[in-house]
Amino acid sequence: MKLIHTLKCVTVFGLMFAIASSAMAQVTVNTRIGELEFTHDFENGYPTDESIAKLYDEMDFQRATQAYIWAIPIVSAARWHQLDREDHGAKLGDIIIRSTFDQRLGMLTINNDTFYAAFDLHLDESGPTVIEIPQGIDARGSALDMWQRPIADMAKPGKYLFMPPGAKELKDTKGFTVLESPQNGVIVAIRLFAKTDKEKEELSKKVLIYPYSKRNNPPKESRLIYPKTSPMSAPPRGMEYWKLLADIINKEPVEERDRFMVAMLKRLGIEKGKPFKPHAHQTKILTEAVLVGEAMAKANWADRQMESAFYRKGSNWEIATTTVPDQRAKYYDELDGRAAWFYEAVLNNVAMHSSKPGKTQVYLGGYRDSDGDSWMAAPTTCSMFQPTHHRRLFGRSLFMMSVIGQ
Repeated sequence: MKLIHTLKCVTVFGLMFAIASSAMAQVTVNTRIGELEFTHDFENGYPTDESIAKLYDEMDFQRATQAYIWAIPIVSAARWHQLDREDHGAKLGDIIIRSTFDQRLGMLTINNDTFYAAFDLHLDESGPTVIEIPQGIDARGSALDMWQRPIADMAKPGKYLFMPPGAKELKDTKGFTVLESPQNGVIVAIRLFAKTDKEKEELSKKVLIYPYSKRNNPPKESRLIYPKTSPMSAPPRGMEYWKLLADIINKEPVEERDRFMVAMLKRLGIEKGKPFKPHAHQTKILTEAVLVGEAMAKANWADRQMESAFYRKGSNWEIATTTVPDQRAKYYDELDGRAAWFYEAVLNNVAMHSSKPGKTQVYLGGYRDSDGDSWMAAPTTCSMFQPTHHRRLFGRSLFMMSVIGQ
């Protein structure tokens, strides 16, 4: 028994001596982020304090770049809301009209010959809200949430009742089309069909927006806002991007699909229910990541490597709307295709995805010349061949490239 006890003591002492000795040694591992040091060896050792700091910084940076790409649709929609409220002074019941070149300038996706009427809903403020398209008005409306997924197409006259997420069911809804919005923020775009813009303006006034609580005494008409021009509606750069993201995360419910991404944002200072006040080190990482994140978004947009971008063999045209409206594939939710489309555009619905010949529409993007060698950018002069059997073909990305080139 005495001998066994002595052997145990020697064994324990030997292990302690071995561990203490190995802690003195270090091994350096070369990686794509530089040299990393570990005690003893990589398989059995610990990262040194310097390597731990470097690894956490890299983890935060990588997460931030991917958060930039993930957040493009909702930050873009938040920017739209921001412009409408802060630059144009829009309130519930107002409709913003864009019918001139200057009014359309700065707005993504907008064609230069289309009359646009649009407005926003903030259901967290107004509660259940009604959009009323009176009988006799030839109009088509599309309502989208802040991830820019369609909530409803308002293709005929009627009273459309938008319910905030999680709202209690209302008893008196006879005569209303009840729509449950997954988010508080809603973007609504209306197309009105009349011969002149003046007629369209008069029809726009008759489209009513009001809280459900005022259903028995609705307004007689909507106020129209005519902006002189619009600042760039693309997501802002620098720390403003993260400020807008933090703000919208605080306003909107977190969906099940986004919980891991929201967890990644926490270390970066973006946390639901808390103000966004990043410290100096977080600010440094976020500032670097927003630049690289946008650079990644540019590559993903300009050289689309997703199957949904394929138009036809031998063509440099691509399908621009590289995400289906609900952003859901069979086994996953869209990420790259969604980011590519919403980096250059806003809004999305089924009508923009037709693949049938005949009277229809499709959004094509052209980013390189006919040889596929050179990028199209201002001040380069570009010409586009339009077959006679095509009544209308918009090379809308030519306009986008001109803006970027300047």
